Amino acid sequence: MAEKSERKGRPTVRLTVLRTQQLTPHMIRIVAGGDGMSDFRPNDFTDAYVKVLFPLPEVSYPEPFDMAAIRAEYPRDQWPRMRSYTVRGYDGHELTLDFVHHGDEGLAGPWARRVQPGDELLLSGPGGAYRPGEEADWHLLVGDESALPAIALSLETMPADVPAHVFVEVADAAEEQRLDTKADARIRWVHRSAGESLTDAVRALEFPAGTVQAFVHGEAGFVRELRRYLLDERAVRRDLLSISGYWRRGKNDEEWRVEKAAEKR
Repeated sequence: MAEKSERKGRPTVRLTVLRTQQLTPHMIRIVAGGDGMSDFRPNDFTDAYVKVLFPLPEVSYPEPFDMAAIRAEYPRDQWPRMRSYTVRGYDGHELTLDFVHHGDEGLAGPWARRVQPGDELLLSGPGGAYRPGEEADWHLLVGDESALPAIALSLETMPADVPAHVFVEVADAAEEQRLDTKADARIRWVHRSAGESLTDAVRALEFPAGTVQAFVHGEAGFVRELRRYLLDERAVRRDLLSISGYWRRGKNDEEWRVEKAAEKR
């Protein structure tokens, strides 16, 4: 979920990993807590995201860890790497994040695979912008694994019997998760291994009558296609559409951040 850079002046939260859980073959849950939880300020968004900080092993950083000092005193190529992750759960004592892991590829996934209870987790945030509202007659939730934590939390917060259509793209049936909700949710799992298309699945939906609030997040390719479809063909209200590319296929987080910023110019 790479969005804006960590805001200047936002304190770094230092947590301790308490436990890990292998949710599916490629999804790892990290639960953290400790004294640093007193520095975490939650918000009310169901897509609340934090910036997880990964210090470079070859660089010595100030102690206590201070991102403002690092920005002021260190060249940019020595700043810790950042990855954005949706807060899957928070109860005042523990913070839960879910990480997608694909072997040794990438930065955060391999870290989540090898991290142990007692290790440190550095983060800042949270940010966020979406929460299911009461104005909508029904809800549309669309995303891949990167958006699954936000989709799951959104479903958990919906009131009883509110209509929701949910489309989640994962590798195969082994990556499906139980999604708890009181809403009247129709959940469709789209499997990449079977050649299924998330865009096609959404286009095949017969839209119910009434006002829709939509949440569409994940890989930039399908997000772009669905943005055009929802705005131009379905006339979804812009103020009720939360839509963003969290990542782009073939790009690492830093490359995608630069490309995304250039597209907004």
